[in-house]
Amino acid sequence: MTDTQSAPIRSFLFTPANHPRRVEKVFQVGADAVILDLEDAVAISEKPAARQDVVNAFSSQPDSGARHYVRVNSIDTPYCEEDIQATVGPWLDGVVLPKVESRACLNELERMLAAAEAEQGLTVGSLDMMPIIETARGVESAKKIATADSRIKRMAFGGGDYTLDLNYEWEADEAVLSYARAKLSHASRLGDLEPPIDTVVLQIKDNDRFLQSARRGKQFGFGGKLCIHPDQIPLTHEVFTPSAAEIAHARAVVAAFEAAEAEGSASIQLDGYFIDYPIVYKSQRILALADSLLT
Repeated sequence: MTDTQSAPIRSFLFTPANHPRRVEKVFQVGADAVILDLEDAVAISEKPAARQDVVNAFSSQPDSGARHYVRVNSIDTPYCEEDIQATVGPWLDGVVLPKVESRACLNELERMLAAAEAEQGLTVGSLDMMPIIETARGVESAKKIATADSRIKRMAFGGGDYTLDLNYEWEADEAVLSYARAKLSHASRLGDLEPPIDTVVLQIKDNDRFLQSARRGKQFGFGGKLCIHPDQIPLTHEVFTPSAAEIAHARAVVAAFEAAEAEGSASIQLDGYFIDYPIVYKSQRILALADSLLT
């Protein structure tokens, strides 16, 4: 397993497990986490060899600086348990499970992971599992999934399968994703999880579209992005890392409020803004995030 840093994960970069050149490069682009994919990107006939590719890639990159995740096939396929049995080991930080629609999916994954951890001599419960919510049923079950008292730290949103499931038109304004984003954000808060991770953007050459999508996710309380191209990593970090201006403003808010509070006031004005406790708490959160990412 890689060194588990305390910093939040902003970027999860997918790459097919059975593409050696892509796998080699994926550790060199600065992603916070790498996801080697055994699901959509790997043909059925190639899945057994791809599982070994996951082990080889992660075990040869112990100091990559990125967390190591594998996306397995969904619970309702005959491949999921074999994916887990073949890839769990000390080189892994977590498992990404697609198309999660219920607590039952998590319970089954928990059973598989616990058995594999024990077989590998790992502490049972040490591996993270991240469910991807990407269907109407999954979105409506998000609260139950988030509050399942499982080992999950965060959920992710998959816009491609979600819009396919509902026959939505995924336009550039992403209006059809608003409901699902809000549901996942609320559910994550109710489950006391880390902020959810936002959907991929399929237009890999359209940086403006990606930035707009990431900013919408941030507006809904998401903490990062699923990425499918290395060029999306710096864009993700740009959006989900507090800027110098945001940090300076947050420091000014906290300092001014602390001075006012010492004089018995719990509300002030600063540069034309009304400042009270919720605004101060938000500023403190920005500073804490910046400290965890930039130090």
